Amino acid sequence: MARVAGIDLPKNKRVDVALRYIYGIGPATADMVVVEAEVDPTKRVKDLSEEEVNKINTIITKNFKVEGDLRREIQAHIRRLMDIGSYRGYRHRRSLPVRGQRTKTNARTRRGKRRTVGASKAAKEAAAK
Repeated sequence: MARVAGIDLPKNKRVDVALRYIYGIGPATADMVVVEAEVDPTKRVKDLSEEEVNKINTIITKNFKVEGDLRREIQAHIRRLMDIGSYRGYRHRRSLPVRGQRTKTNARTRRGKRRTVGASKAAKEAAAK
């Protein structure tokens, strides 16, 4: 099993697609790594030799910030925004959309499940009887 940057890559996927399972590596970066490592992008991960896996691993660790380091850096940026009291930091703190989206109707993913304000219709009918 190919282990790159602390992640087990899926065996049956192509190398250029499997590299995208690493946090911080997208399609363009994966293609760049494969070209630099001189590995055939259509080759499956299970068919990679140890030498090729080591080449890919060294390129990624040397040139890119991935996984834990990248997550920590992003969290530090968000924490800084909250500490300085910026508008974006305020939106992060209140779990609201940060990039200017509307919240009157959408933003359910960010705001969570609807909480009905006031009495529900069933409660009103029970009180009327």
